[in-house]
Amino acid sequence: MSFTETGTLPFFGTFFITGLSVGFGHCIGMCGPIAVSLSLKLQGRPVFWPHFFYNMGRVVTYALLGALMGYSGSFTATAARMAGLQQGILIFSGVVIILMGLSMGGWLPIGKIFADTCACPGLFSRGFQRFSTHPSLLAYFSLGLLLGLLPCGPVYTALIAAARSGMEAETHLSGVLWGMGMMLAFGIGTVPAMLLVARLAGMGWLSHRQVISRISAILMILMGGYFTANGFLWWR
Repeated sequence: MSFTETGTLPFFGTFFITGLSVGFGHCIGMCGPIAVSLSLKLQGRPVFWPHFFYNMGRVVTYALLGALMGYSGSFTATAARMAGLQQGILIFSGVVIILMGLSMGGWLPIGKIFADTCACPGLFSRGFQRFSTHPSLLAYFSLGLLLGLLPCGPVYTALIAAARSGMEAETHLSGVLWGMGMMLAFGIGTVPAMLLVARLAGMGWLSHRQVISRISAILMILMGGYFTANGFLWWR
């Protein structure tokens, strides 16, 4: 049973809700300081449009990465069908998503990729210093394009899911479109939290951020469970 047979549109909503909960649960801790720094650099100027363009840059990067992963998934599926390995790959990707969801929720310590702190490598730090001091909105959009590549556990998980969707696409083009659409929905879901942080200096009101983060983790686990179960159904 493929995505095209069961309908993929509900997954766009799932990705959006996951992005929304990830935004308020994880991104505020990791990317919130970046948003606050941008607001401080604006020195009293209106913050909405610079932050809007910055976040749109992030979303575009996520969408392009999703297109790439969707294509790679459809390509892998074609090769796997010829080799008779597709079901195993489908199940494996679902299990990986489940494990990353467990890690996101703090139930399985498998690394620091879901840590709520931002550690920007040198390239990103230099890019931030260069673009954040430029007054044009295009500079903020460019900054978003760059920082959309920051290492981020929830984004990795969403990209794996996008690649997984591409494996059930009928053509390479549809794989690209599904992957792009899913990551676009995910990215847009993260925007409200970032825009809100840009307007608020203090974040003490987010006392339940861990709960929200665990909701997003549960959504990822459920998504991985669906993918894994679907893989077993294909095996039958």
